[in-house]
Amino acid sequence: MTGVLALVGCATVDITKTGAGYFDPVPASTVEILKTKPDRAYVELATIDVAGFTPRDTAKMHNAIRSKAGPVGATAVIITDENMVYQPYVGAVKYVSGVAIRYK
Repeated sequence: MTGVLALVGCATVDITKTGAGYFDPVPASTVEILKTKPDRAYVELATIDVAGFTPRDTAKMHNAIRSKAGPVGATAVIITDENMVYQPYVGAVKYVSGVAIRYK
């Protein structure tokens, strides 16, 4: 049973800065999670790659994304790709990629 718990605990959120310049951090609780591009003008700050969250942990995954995007100054994250993969002993896990943005 501990092996299963260890595998589930391996969920990760990686952020890679892609935009030039630096912005003041924003509170993670204010970062929006979007599934489509917003109508407002924005600048891209970073790419985000997420792995290992179970489907029932979507809210936890969104909060983890917010906690990584806020410190780089992102006001929103656009989810650009979302898939699920089956892993033995764990079941279905999510793989998500997106873009951290800041509204102009």
